[in-house]
Amino acid sequence: MKSRRLLVTRPLAQGRGWVDSLRAAGVDAQLLPLIGILPPEDARPTVDAWRRLDGFALAMFVSANAVHHFFALRPPGRPWPARLRAGSTGPGTTAALVQAGVPSACIVAPHPGESLDTESLWGHLRVWPWQGTRALVVRGESGRDWLADRLQEAGASVEALAAYRRVAPEPEPHERTILAAALDDPAAHCWLFSSSESIARLRELTPGAQWSLSFALATHARIAQAAVEAGFGAVHLVEPRVEAVVDALERLPSTLHLP
Repeated sequence: MKSRRLLVTRPLAQGRGWVDSLRAAGVDAQLLPLIGILPPEDARPTVDAWRRLDGFALAMFVSANAVHHFFALRPPGRPWPARLRAGSTGPGTTAALVQAGVPSACIVAPHPGESLDTESLWGHLRVWPWQGTRALVVRGESGRDWLADRLQEAGASVEALAAYRRVAPEPEPHERTILAAALDDPAAHCWLFSSSESIARLRELTPGAQWSLSFALATHARIAQAAVEAGFGAVHLVEPRVEAVVDALERLPSTLHLP
């Protein structure tokens, strides 16, 4: 394993698990959360959605965070409706649903080898009879409306639920030390991005920084494009799995050279 340090930018709760797993695989991983996740300021819409859950044909979860915060307000003893399907775009969200008690048979997600996004998920959902049905999209306070638009075009009534909110955390002193080291020696660091917002936050924290000698791993093409626009010298797509990240790190060249 190369000695390059990997900076995990996921929110604190998820990032800790990633760092632990990466370190167990021999990676010099450090957690540098660039996005914070908090409960909604008003929990009543989520509680109300749980009361009405039987009336939906699909509950689409945009991330593991959406799952965690939705189920955190689950009424005691409330079962998952047997006929309700749960939509997921990736293994992290699927694992969170299973851990929350959703039967695997109720979960619809992209198949192995497919792109982990709403477009791939829609490929599995589009054949369903949507006319006159209702769908719930569980997300943060903002998000893409692409899947909701497709469901509405197919005849479904779609309701968006903000189950959590994103914030831009101020780095702790030890996190500022990690960030300073990455600025001082960019070639010795690789960034793992799972959100375009994380890249935007990094740019806010480091105005004028040059990342042309740094590597970045991105879990989606849109995130990769944001990293390219931020000036990272080499950006590679990687599946959001620890094994895939370890493999990508091992394949990176030792250095980058400016043209």
